[in-house]
Amino acid sequence: MTSISPTLASMADTALHVGSAPAWVLAIPLLPMLAVVLNTFSAIFRVKTKLPAWITIACLAGSFLATAFAFMTLSGQTNVATGWKWFDLSWGAGQGQQFIADFGFYIDNLTLLWMLFVTGLATLIAVYASEYMEHDVGKGYTRFFVAFGLFVFSMTCLVMGDNMLMLYLGWEGVGLCSYLLIGYFYKKPAAVAAAKKAFIVNRIGDLGLAIGVMLTFVHFGTLEYAQLFQSEQLAGYIAAVLEGRAGDVPLMAQLIAVFLMIGAFGKSAQFPLYVWLPDAMEGPTPVSALIHAATMVTAGVYLIARMLPVFLLSEWALPVVAWVGTFTALLAATIGMAQFDIKRIMAYSTVSQLGYMFAGIAMLSSVGGVYHVVTHAFFKALLFLCCGAVMHGFAGQLDLRKLSGLWHMKGWRVVSVGMLVGCLNLAGVPFTAGFFSKDMIIAEAFVTPGYGYSLLGWTLLFTAGLTAYYTFRVFFRVFTGPVQYEPGDEHHGEDDHSHDHAQDDAHGHDGHSHEDHAHGHDHFHPHPPRFAINFVLATLSVLAVLAAGLYFVSPEKHGWVGDMLEESTAHNLYTADHSAAAMFLIDGDAHAAHDTHADAAHGEHAAHGSILGFNPHEVMYYISAIFGLTGIGLAAYLHGPRGMVSGFLGNRVEAGKCRMDAVAKAFDPIPRWAENKWYVDEFYHFLFVRPLWVVSYIFQTIDKLLVDGLVNLFGYLPRLLGRGAQPGQSGVLHGYALSMAGGVGVILFIVVLVTL
Repeated sequence: MTSISPTLASMADTALHVGSAPAWVLAIPLLPMLAVVLNTFSAIFRVKTKLPAWITIACLAGSFLATAFAFMTLSGQTNVATGWKWFDLSWGAGQGQQFIADFGFYIDNLTLLWMLFVTGLATLIAVYASEYMEHDVGKGYTRFFVAFGLFVFSMTCLVMGDNMLMLYLGWEGVGLCSYLLIGYFYKKPAAVAAAKKAFIVNRIGDLGLAIGVMLTFVHFGTLEYAQLFQSEQLAGYIAAVLEGRAGDVPLMAQLIAVFLMIGAFGKSAQFPLYVWLPDAMEGPTPVSALIHAATMVTAGVYLIARMLPVFLLSEWALPVVAWVGTFTALLAATIGMAQFDIKRIMAYSTVSQLGYMFAGIAMLSSVGGVYHVVTHAFFKALLFLCCGAVMHGFAGQLDLRKLSGLWHMKGWRVVSVGMLVGCLNLAGVPFTAGFFSKDMIIAEAFVTPGYGYSLLGWTLLFTAGLTAYYTFRVFFRVFTGPVQYEPGDEHHGEDDHSHDHAQDDAHGHDGHSHEDHAHGHDHFHPHPPRFAINFVLATLSVLAVLAAGLYFVSPEKHGWVGDMLEESTAHNLYTADHSAAAMFLIDGDAHAAHDTHADAAHGEHAAHGSILGFNPHEVMYYISAIFGLTGIGLAAYLHGPRGMVSGFLGNRVEAGKCRMDAVAKAFDPIPRWAENKWYVDEFYHFLFVRPLWVVSYIFQTIDKLLVDGLVNLFGYLPRLLGRGAQPGQSGVLHGYALSMAGGVGVILFIVVLVTL
């Protein structure tokens, strides 16, 4: 039992030493809500300036500074800050007979880590949105920033809440704000449909989360993190797992993790509930960057990291998370390879990278999974915002077949460099942040024995190659090559047709300088981004580069993220540092837990798994680099412009034509199926939507004919009786007298009959 005590002791330390956080911590969630209130007044008074943006930026910046100060003063501690008593019900003194859920906030290292990038990125994206959304200054502009601030407030409740009810409040709040922001262009049918789709699909996952929260209270008698994680009942279950008595863990305790997993799949867009996220690109680009790349979609990852001790109790949950995450990563990557809308490509990339995060945490590489959350937040927000700048400047154009050579165009260099930095990180090029975080996850797949995880490792490596390919497919097609472009649907000039322009020469002249005098049309002139957008892109580029340095901070703890997770519920289960519980969970053999000390990180762990006979943690750098660089080389050969490496790689001379066209034709219909998203949406429509539509119409008919028919019948009978009596109410006096005489006669006749 000596190998068990460190894990239990660590859990006890985390739970028992819960202090009281200073009151100023409440400023972190309340400042975004203050922005909502002030912007509501801006809407009431019909403000027609950028004041809502500056209010939002100021409040979010204040929230970020408060988070940074909390990090400097409270890091390494576990504290609770209570705003006010919310639910405090009691119907007895026993376990489960008190329901307490305060409006309070649980401050530990996991909370601080998440809130640093949530508030920091929210502030930068608000600055970006101040310029991006300026075409809608007025009522729509204010409405956007009200929903923006409400989203950040909801996200703080989700991450910082000190109980599962607060988490659920924030969970539903970000879902509502996602609906509002995706459907921001409410006069656009595609945006309305996407908002409804996101809302409905998320409700499926939210039902799982709700059941998980209820089961937690029913079984453990509390929803408060501090009490749950110090619960003797939870510690006893973990001890049973460590000792090889997993059967002693009740089914209800195991089902909690399963239902929480369903909730995580919905919010973080994992198979089969991923279909809402690509369609969510109908919302404004700042929404895509904030909600659907950096914050909301990582809520599922946060949920598993926060509740990891509970997930250890289930023998099904983590293996299912690992397999589903890996499959989602591969599926989304194959779809992203065949898309032409650059924003949608980034959406499928987000789904794929979320799969990596889930696989990492499920393989007990919490550091790898959470580190990838952090790095992905920066470089994916950067990629989305670069795509948004292109969309903004080219009248909504996002088709990579209609854009080329932006690197050579005046005013687009910051966007181009930002896109290159983001692509390098997403592709996992050596020494980038994305390279280090992704490698930690893939290496752990080979280290972690059991459940065929080595197969998942090879799948993730192959997916990494696909990721590098489709990422640089976008970069080579849009930002290199001849300068050619067509405006999107938002352009309403005189000429919306022939907009290809002469190729830019080697000195960087603008391709749009040529005018078609022969036809008398005015050519479209793209407008490059101004200071606000360029400032945010430059800042995110720097942060994406610096994020790689986090890997070298506290190397003995596997980087800065490992150092942060050490004082949280996700501790003891990070890369190359499996606890005894982890080894039992994976092997199903209590004897496998006899020798798993942290100082055996790169040596003895190799005995549990290897790749090509080597220690995965030592050679994964090279193997993943080979896969990534191969993908980039393939993208250069198939999509690169003429002149790359003396013409050996690329030969593209037009925006819409490349070598890949012939390859796709040769392999048809597979590329066409991938372009159509493997017809998953159509399958869902056939299997679920259409039958529900038919059933709803059947019930509508029953309701209309039977239910409404009976109600209408009882309403019509008095009218029918009234109409029958209506002729007798003519207003003629002698007619009334005749009726009275006749009535008296009838009564006398009846009396005579009865008497006789």
